[in-house]
Amino acid sequence: MAGAITHEGPAVAEGRRSGPLIVTEDAELLDDLLRLCAAAGARAEVHPGVPEHRGSWEAAPLVLVGDDAARRVRGAARRRGVVLVGRDQDDSGVWRRAVEIGADHVLVLPDGERWLVDRIADVAEGVGRPALTVGVIGGRGGAGASTLACALAVTSAREGRRTLLVDADPLGGGLDVLLGGESSEGLRWPAFAASRGRVGGGALEESLPELHALRVLSWDRGDTVAVPAQAVRAVLAAARRRGGAVVVDLPRRIDDAVTEVLAQLDVGVLVVPAELRAIAAARRVASAVGMVLGDLRIAVRGPYAPGLDDHEVARLLELPLLGEVPSETPPPDGSVPPGGAVRGPLARFCSVFWDRALAEAGD
Repeated sequence: MAGAITHEGPAVAEGRRSGPLIVTEDAELLDDLLRLCAAAGARAEVHPGVPEHRGSWEAAPLVLVGDDAARRVRGAARRRGVVLVGRDQDDSGVWRRAVEIGADHVLVLPDGERWLVDRIADVAEGVGRPALTVGVIGGRGGAGASTLACALAVTSAREGRRTLLVDADPLGGGLDVLLGGESSEGLRWPAFAASRGRVGGGALEESLPELHALRVLSWDRGDTVAVPAQAVRAVLAAARRRGGAVVVDLPRRIDDAVTEVLAQLDVGVLVVPAELRAIAAARRVASAVGMVLGDLRIAVRGPYAPGLDDHEVARLLELPLLGEVPSETPPPDGSVPPGGAVRGPLARFCSVFWDRALAEAGD
């Protein structure tokens, strides 16, 4: 085998993004790697050793080195994103060879096929930093969590971020309704109930209704009130891979599907009305959520019961305080969504939230 070959195969769609660099002379291994690239929607460049073309090794988004070629790439420049791929489960020497070439991972086929397909698909999709993912949950019923979730998403989109709003509460009436888009074309949760494995982030985004410059994944008006946890995991992972911001409106019950969402959140916001019964209810919610989510913060809603203020509510719940969520009266015709009034107090609260959250995330 000599030279470089770009493999696409008959099923490659026009516009498919470049994928990994494959370095191997093992024909059987090459067939398997090309098959996995096709499954991930990527085309590969193949060389028997370190490419002669200057920069090909360094510029490739991912390098898959066959175990047969480890010796031939020892002198290559060290870089991230190198995977040594072999077949022999019992070959302990593969780890030594991985160290010699500076590989990040050692992968043995066929056991590692699913992981490798996901990694190649990330390359094909141009994945960068995952979306900052925020979950909003009410301390009790009627706390205003859905309104705040919508306002956060609307504000994020207005500030120019790719934004996806996810309705994780099948009994909440639908966030598309709250945003005035219940008749908008696009898929709802029941369409993803059968999702298994990886969901394409771009395809997901394009399939959803677009409202107020953001994408919305909500529920339809049918009888489906649950989606399998593995489907929820796949869909939310696809949404996060697109970058930007993802806002999730959470129900107060914690089932397997909600646990999958909590595991992918960067920060949670617990909305608590400033009255004693709400605080008592919120304590139970916080305890359940805190078993999965490490960063949960308090947003307090007035009016305040005697002796309470936002700092006291946070102290009683022993959680960090985001601040007081301002009230905002929407127009009766529903023409302006929550947070849609640019100079309104709710929009200002959300802007401050994003500024702080993005700064903490190192954006």
